[in-house]
Amino acid sequence: MTDTDPSAGPDTETDPDELALSDAEQAALHELQLGIEHVHRAYGTLLEFHHQLGHAMDRMGDAEDRLRDAGHEERANELRDDHLPAGAISDQWTFELVEEFSGEFLDEVDAFEDAVRAELADGVDHVTERQQKRRLRERAEDDG
Repeated sequence: MTDTDPSAGPDTETDPDELALSDAEQAALHELQLGIEHVHRAYGTLLEFHHQLGHAMDRMGDAEDRLRDAGHEERANELRDDHLPAGAISDQWTFELVEEFSGEFLDEVDAFEDAVRAELADGVDHVTERQQKRRLRERAEDDG
């Protein structure tokens, strides 16, 4: 391992082959990082859901006005009172789901991954990819 201080951020100059990682540790770190990337993709999907539902609610608010304009006061009131204020899931609004996901789960798994990476790889991110990059460039230089 190198003497890189993980709190100062990853040392992009560190040769990943100089890290004292076993094959099993490197594989575990790689799988963890891929998992974290999927967690972030899921968060993006959740944000998209939040935005789409927000647009839908805006349109339903417009529908309330149109129902009222068309003389359907009872249906407009039902939409206003029962559907527009309702939460998306278990009486939670989507912004609450986003906040809970990002403030609890996402932050926690990111911190866990940071800690594992600091412990195993001196904070260096994407060790496997860095090795692959170096090897492909070396091959190109050798064959070029």
